[in-house]
Amino acid sequence: MKHKKLYLALAAAFSALFLFSAGMALSSVLESRAQEAAFARLAEQAAQAAAQAAQAAPPSASEVPEEEPLPSRLEGYAALHGENPDLFGWVKIEGTKLDYPVMFTPEDPEYYLRRAFDGSYSVAGVPFLDGDCQEDGNHYLVYGHHMKNGTMFGSLPGYANEDYWAEHPAIQFDTLDEEGGYEVLAAFYSEIYPVDAEGVFRYYEYADLSDPERFTEYVEQAKAAALYDTGIAAQYGDRLLTLSTCSYHTDNGRFVVVARKAA
Repeated sequence: MKHKKLYLALAAAFSALFLFSAGMALSSVLESRAQEAAFARLAEQAAQAAAQAAQAAPPSASEVPEEEPLPSRLEGYAALHGENPDLFGWVKIEGTKLDYPVMFTPEDPEYYLRRAFDGSYSVAGVPFLDGDCQEDGNHYLVYGHHMKNGTMFGSLPGYANEDYWAEHPAIQFDTLDEEGGYEVLAAFYSEIYPVDAEGVFRYYEYADLSDPERFTEYVEQAKAAALYDTGIAAQYGDRLLTLSTCSYHTDNGRFVVVARKAA
């Protein structure tokens, strides 16, 4: 009788654990779908705004004072910026799920680590710019979560395969003022290194590349760490884009893709 009661108790416990786990998994799936639907709506909203702006007739020269040039902000993102002034730009890799706004809150760099575009809680967060980046600088360092369902920057580690790079050699990164096409320069594995580690490439400490020597140093180290040669080079005066996400090849692992803005 005691064994039977123990068996029934264990069965009930395992059943409860299973139901709890299943409920959590379902909740995670539903949240992920809701978040992706929200991002899809943002992308559609930006596209519609751009289309409407393209259809609108531009004002005549006589209607625009010479001392007040037309604003250059891309109309597709202007409406979204009105909803949330933390919006800095938009990153997209054609043929992948990577198609998201990029936020910038230098006073609190990781503000969108676990927040959605509207500020509500979100496991996936929103890609965000490193707080040490300069708005008009020559390097945009963007972080995004590596989601198991391939969303956010979950597809980024695909660049570990040279064939994947050959299929996706370009990254689109638009700021509010300028459209930007970038060519992948290097893809490599990295990690957040211990403070006492020597002779390592801490790519995350190179957000500001305004100094020519530091720019050259960053490019050289990125090329040296690259898993393969893309044939793309960069020199001071170019603008760089770096996308970073978690990688599970080691503790505190990261996967990084560096790209150069096309001429």
